[in-house]
Amino acid sequence: MLSAPIAGQAQESGATVDDLSVDMIRSAETVTLEEFLWIKRPVVVFADSPADPRYVQQMQYLTSDLHALDLRDVVIITDTNPAERTPARTALRPRGFMLAIIDKDGGVKHRKPLPWDVREISRAIDKMPTRQQEIQERTEGLPRG
Repeated sequence: MLSAPIAGQAQESGATVDDLSVDMIRSAETVTLEEFLWIKRPVVVFADSPADPRYVQQMQYLTSDLHALDLRDVVIITDTNPAERTPARTALRPRGFMLAIIDKDGGVKHRKPLPWDVREISRAIDKMPTRQQEIQERTEGLPRG
């Protein structure tokens, strides 16, 4: 299921959902939030265990529509080991499961104690001023009519 081609830009380049997940889903142990500043929008998923049902559900939601998240320059960062004091865990201080949506400017825009689907995450991102500016810049060159 995850190896099926997806629509849009990724399909044009021959990328599959598997390719996107390799590029988009990162462990908090290998990255810092600062490396994505002005480049990507981190969506950070915390849990005390990878077996946490909320974590499992959140990851299912996220991987169900990686293309929509890719269009919004999202990188998914996962952290399921509270004993490992990752930079993301230290900065955001989650208790149990938490979903954090961070804008390109480094500001934490949303913290959620329950899973959100891609539609809710996309709507939240689309309301951010930086995303509004991106949309405006992309549509300015298009013909009207």
